[in-house]
Amino acid sequence: MKAIVCSQYGPVSGLDYRDVADPTPGPGEVVIRAEAIGVNYPDGLLVQGLYQTKPEIPFVPGMEAAGVVEAVGAGVTHVKPGDRAVALTDLGGYAEKVLAPAAKVFLLPGTMGFEDACALMCAWGTAHHALRQRARLKEGETLMVLGGAGSTGMAAISIGKAIGARVIAVASTEEKRQACLEAGADSALPYDGLRESLKRDHPGGIDVVFDPVGGAAFDTAARAMARNGRLLVVGFASGEIPKLPANLVLLKEFSLVGVFWGAFTAKEPDVYAENNRELFDWHSTGLIKPRIDERRPLAEAAPALQRILDRGAIGKTILIP
Repeated sequence: MKAIVCSQYGPVSGLDYRDVADPTPGPGEVVIRAEAIGVNYPDGLLVQGLYQTKPEIPFVPGMEAAGVVEAVGAGVTHVKPGDRAVALTDLGGYAEKVLAPAAKVFLLPGTMGFEDACALMCAWGTAHHALRQRARLKEGETLMVLGGAGSTGMAAISIGKAIGARVIAVASTEEKRQACLEAGADSALPYDGLRESLKRDHPGGIDVVFDPVGGAAFDTAARAMARNGRLLVVGFASGEIPKLPANLVLLKEFSLVGVFWGAFTAKEPDVYAENNRELFDWHSTGLIKPRIDERRPLAEAAPALQRILDRGAIGKTILIP
């Protein structure tokens, strides 16, 4: 089969599109013939050697794929060959056939396409866990989403609205801010002048901040927190890991909350499965709908990843095998 292979850590332009051996499922494993493959910002970090983990090289990057079940290993009973399914993987997603642990393979509702299924895995899964378990976002609270036009940011906007929060999105361009409003945000603000805008329009502070950006935006958010607020540390797309003055947390009485979705899926599989059920239910009723930004052939994984790393994507990027 064809796959994208990382042979050495470095720029994503160094990725190879080549033949590799077809996967064979062992006990508790499933092979899916991919129809859609999701591209995520952490994939680019992993290839560059900048992620929290460093797999042995060579490896096939990619954390999510949806398609048709081709084979199952011993002990797998909830899916069978021919079923439409989506899989979450640690690696191996950028391939025509994807091997995944059965516990992270989910049957697709008849109303859900393969592309939307991919979107609901990592980006939407991260945002859902962040807002449900880590922030415990409540109806009527104010949620601010930094990086609002990215796939995870747009997911946080939609999930925040589904929960019943008032959502403020922050994005760098007018086009991205318009996309945030189309995703359901009540307002969309630029980074320039953000501190002044928040002081003027939200003097009581922000209840929950969803921050996959870091850098200067994090500093602004920390100073805008409401008492009993929750500042979610999701990632550092700006490239700068911020430092927080502890006295600010003391004086404003807010909580700094880390969000590491990969650890959550491994350590709380039952809660993770319940989260997926809620997302799938919301999708089936039309309450949420992922925005697909662009579709590219699998062979174009490198430029697709570079566009995401350059913060050019608005919504979800999909590779088509």
